Amino acid sequence: MAKNQQYDFDLIVIGSGAGGSVAATIANASGKKVALVEAGTLGGECPNWGCIPTKAMINVADIYAAAKDGVQYGLRSGALGYNYPSIKAWKDKVVERTGAASSKKYYEGLGIHVVKGEAHFLGQHEITVNRTHYTAENFIVASGTKTFVPPIDGLKEVGYITNKEALELNRPPKSLVIIGGGAIGCEFAQLFATFGTKVHIIDISPRLLPAEDGEVSDLVASVFTKRYGMQLTMNARVTLIEKEGLGKRITFELAGQKHSVRADELMVATGKLAMTDFGLENAGVEYAPRSIFVNDHLQTSAPNIYGVGDVVGPYMFTHMAIYQGKIAAHNILHPKRQTAVDYHAVPRCIFISPEVASVGMTEEECIKRAFDYRKAVAPLSIISRANIANQFDGFVKVLTDDHGTLIGASIVAPHAGEMIHELTLAVQLRLKASDIASTIHAYPTWSEAVRVACAKV
Repeated sequence: MAKNQQYDFDLIVIGSGAGGSVAATIANASGKKVALVEAGTLGGECPNWGCIPTKAMINVADIYAAAKDGVQYGLRSGALGYNYPSIKAWKDKVVERTGAASSKKYYEGLGIHVVKGEAHFLGQHEITVNRTHYTAENFIVASGTKTFVPPIDGLKEVGYITNKEALELNRPPKSLVIIGGGAIGCEFAQLFATFGTKVHIIDISPRLLPAEDGEVSDLVASVFTKRYGMQLTMNARVTLIEKEGLGKRITFELAGQKHSVRADELMVATGKLAMTDFGLENAGVEYAPRSIFVNDHLQTSAPNIYGVGDVVGPYMFTHMAIYQGKIAAHNILHPKRQTAVDYHAVPRCIFISPEVASVGMTEEECIKRAFDYRKAVAPLSIISRANIANQFDGFVKVLTDDHGTLIGASIVAPHAGEMIHELTLAVQLRLKASDIASTIHAYPTWSEAVRVACAKV
C-alpha cells in the first residue's frame, strides 16, 4: 500500500492487556483513530487469570496462615477451617471488580473501536479479523504469551494443569507435583501448601527462582522445606508421565538415576512462549518462539509495527507492559523524537511469604559480567519490627559499584514488594548507598533494614 493511502485507522492495537490498553488510550486521547483487537478475554492475562486472581487467592492463604499462628500470641479462634468454593468466589469477585469483563463499553465510550476475534496480518498495513479487512498506518502487537508445555512423554495424554486451571480447582489437591521452580511455580506451591497440599517441585535448574539472587533462592528453599514441608528436586529432568489410579506418576532423571513420584495432580509452570501465530511473517516482522524482536524504540523489523508486553519481554510483568505501552504510543505519536526503553531499574516481585522483591543486577550477574561490586546484607533479625511481628526469615541485600552507586538490590521480607521502590528509585537515579543510609527511616518499620544494608555497604 502506498504511504499516502487513506487507512481505516491511525493505529490498530492487537491485544487488550495492560500494554495494549495503555497504548490505545494514549493514542486515542491524542486524537488518533484507534482500534483494539482482542482474540480472547478483554483485559488480557493479568486481571483475568494472572496477577489479580492469583494474588487474591494468595492473600486469603496468608490470612489463613496468620490466623493459624495466632494462638502463639494469645489469640483463640476455635476450630479454624476454610471453605474452598467460598475462597474461589472471593477470587471471582476481585476479578469482577477490576472491570475487565465490562471494558468493551469503557473503550467504546472513549471512541476506541473494539473488534473481538483473531487478527491475521495480510501485509505491513493490513489485517483480517473474522473475514473483515482492516488497515492502519501503525500497529502495536501486544498479543501476550501462552504456557510453554515441554515435550514430555505421556504429558498430553495423561493431562496436566497450568496456572489458569489451578485457579479453577474445586479443592486443593492432596498431593501436587509442579514442574518448574520459577515465580509462578513458587507462588502456587505455597498457595496450595498453605491449604494442606503435599507439594513437590521438580526443576531442571540448579535452584529455585534461578533469575533471582542466589541468597534469595537459598532462603526461599529453606522456608519451603522447613515451614511448608515441601520436597524440592533440582537439576532434574522429567521424562515420563503415566496414569496411576486416579492420580499420576511422574518419572524424572536426577544425577543419571531414574526416580518416580505419585501425585494426585500435576502442574506445568515451565515458562511462556510468545503468541505469534497470526501472520507476522506477512508483515515482515521477525520473531522467535520466546518473543518478537524489537529495537530500543520497541519497533519490530517492520518500522510501522511496534511490540509491547510479554510478547517482547524481557520481563513479563504488568508494570513492564504499561511502561512499554507508554513508550510505544509516544514513539508513534512523535516519530521525530522517539524515546528508547531503559530496563536498568525494573522492580521484580514474587508474592510468596515472605515476599521477594528485587531490582537491577544480582550478584551472579555482576560475577558473570566481571563487574566490580560491593555488597552488604542486613538480616531481618536485627530489625525491631521483626521482633514485634515474630517474623525473622529474610534480609535486604544491596549491591553498589566501586563508587558506592547502587546497581542492584534484593529483599526477602514481609511487604518486600512495597519496600523495593525506595531502592528502585535509587537505582533509577543512580544514587549512592550513602544517600539512603543518611535518610531518616521511621522506627520501627521493615524499611529500617534497607537503611542498615546501605549503611553497611
